[in-house]
Amino acid sequence: MSLLVDERRTVGFLIADVARMMRSAFDRRVRRIGLTRAQWQVLAILHRRPGLSQSELAEMLEVERATAGRLIDRLEQKGWVRRRRDPADRRTYRLHLTVEAEAVQAGMGRIAAEMIDDAMATLHPGEREALTEMLERVKTRLLAMRPRTPASGPAPRTDRPDHAVAAEAWP
Repeated sequence: MSLLVDERRTVGFLIADVARMMRSAFDRRVRRIGLTRAQWQVLAILHRRPGLSQSELAEMLEVERATAGRLIDRLEQKGWVRRRRDPADRRTYRLHLTVEAEAVQAGMGRIAAEMIDDAMATLHPGEREALTEMLERVKTRLLAMRPRTPASGPAPRTDRPDHAVAAEAWP
């Protein structure tokens, strides 16, 4: 067996490759409703964490603050995001989805559920549950391994039903 084949069977490679392929498959499906990857990621994040600041959103998207600002501007023009002043800090705006965006988010949720069912169609229900459980344990371990600093804030919640999904931005 060649070294290349062995490398492709490592857990890290497989997890990264499956996550990439799932994002691409989801991208293709939500393109039908007019969403780009950046847009669906913002909608998913703000659905789960309403009231984030532009800086917090940029950090979660792993983009520059100005890039996040342009994206928020476009979503605001579509009527999907509203900026509200932070009552504790007048320099900061908090981001919230509109009713229209929540409807789009619900559609994204249905598309995501269908895509995951399609992707896992070859797994028996018990295998799917076991895979989810194992990924949850790995994620919990990785979260525990992260260094905690005052700037990083509290540890992310792991008690959500969707917490086994690798990216916070996944619908």
